[in-house]
Amino acid sequence: MLLLIVVVLFTAQSPLSFFNLAGLLIVLTGTLAATMISYPMREIRRVVALVSSIFRREPDFIREDIDELVALAREWMHGDARAVERALENTRNPFLRTGISLVIDNVREEEILDLLRWRITRLRARELAEAQIFRTMATYAPAFGMLGTLVGLINMLEVIQNGDLAVIGPRMGVALLSTFYGILLANLLFKPIAVKLERRTEDRLIAMNMVLEGVSMISRRRLPSFIEATLNSFISEAHDELGERPLSRESEDSGGRTP
Repeated sequence: MLLLIVVVLFTAQSPLSFFNLAGLLIVLTGTLAATMISYPMREIRRVVALVSSIFRREPDFIREDIDELVALAREWMHGDARAVERALENTRNPFLRTGISLVIDNVREEEILDLLRWRITRLRARELAEAQIFRTMATYAPAFGMLGTLVGLINMLEVIQNGDLAVIGPRMGVALLSTFYGILLANLLFKPIAVKLERRTEDRLIAMNMVLEGVSMISRRRLPSFIEATLNSFISEAHDELGERPLSRESEDSGGRTP
């Protein structure tokens, strides 16, 4: 992004050639106003709070969750429910804690999975709705850029008619830079943020489905070694589908098993 800005600025005689306050305000205020009309204010406030987190790297706790599930499975296989309950007090993941708590309470596996799947569906719907707000803003921004262009052209025609040629430049600046701002904001800010949010949601869904599978196997009293192998394979497959590198420990394990 920084490189693009530098290249664009160096193509002009002066960097100020790309600054037009009137055009920028038309695009920004128009986009924000249309967004506020389209969505409830509580959803917009929640999304604004998310913006700062987009530029931070989200911690990856998948390996920690797998280790925790395997440790809980060992305690559960030994029939030590109290040890499992004590371990749950220090569990970071509330989704995992809920699932294992229901297993300890001898809730049927189908009911546990129904509840966890519902929580996954709810999270997916909420976070995709948040990303959709930025996609909507990416649609509005070029449209208000075109509106700024029309406003600038109308004002320019007026000064031409009056013979005041000295103000043609500022009017033309509003007309052209409004479209520039609209396209820039849509493709360099709003769409990338939406993609980043959608990608983050996919990562979270993978982690939650992995925990769901682990809880299901613990409920069926599968061997801890089988649970660990299954969860590792589950993550490896998901990362392959996303085109990402597998976890380092997993690579070492698979490398060690290779003849």
